[in-house]
Amino acid sequence: MSCLKPLKELHKDDKPREKLVKKGVAALKNDELLAVLLGSGIQGKDVRKLSKEIIVLMDSDFECLTLDTLCNIHGLGLAKASQIIASIELSKRYLIRTNKRITSAQDVYDELKAFSTKNQEHFLSITLDGASHIINVRTVFIGTLNQSIVHPREVFADAIADRAAGIIIAHNHPSGTLEASRADIQITERLKEVSKLVGIELLDHVILAKEGYYSFSDEGLL
Repeated sequence: MSCLKPLKELHKDDKPREKLVKKGVAALKNDELLAVLLGSGIQGKDVRKLSKEIIVLMDSDFECLTLDTLCNIHGLGLAKASQIIASIELSKRYLIRTNKRITSAQDVYDELKAFSTKNQEHFLSITLDGASHIINVRTVFIGTLNQSIVHPREVFADAIADRAAGIIIAHNHPSGTLEASRADIQITERLKEVSKLVGIELLDHVILAKEGYYSFSDEGLL
């Protein structure tokens, strides 16, 4: 039999929100943090019970947590499930931003290695803050590179929104060739010119392949 008391029977200072205010956020258990986020439960299932069920799901398979799996929990509608997914994603982005740094082309390759074996070309961007911490990693587009497809506005729009100090671009060569093509060089030169105009430094263009990488910066081309 569960010994979990209904929220209304808890002493005021034991309720998650009041506990947060009095003791600080670090004093809350995982389900209490989630209860603060959700705010309320439903008829027949208060927010504490609902939070406990969600935590069980998170503990079992956090990495594969999706909106659909959350919506399968009775009492958790689309709105509350969306709140949870959005909070997780926001936390991930800020954790990445504060912990991961790019200081070399090898770091870029390690970060984007999963794209090195793709059968289609993927054009990617990594935005960085002034201390070289990653802000965001994005796939700009998928397809063969040429100047008519790679629009500087698409590459730099997100970097401007991120308030980035620098940007690194990268793409994979499905052929495995670790050489820059004429199109690769032209695109890099074009983006370098635009980077000067917008005030966001183009730090590198890295070509990814299964056997390694080619760095424009290492080769003195940036």
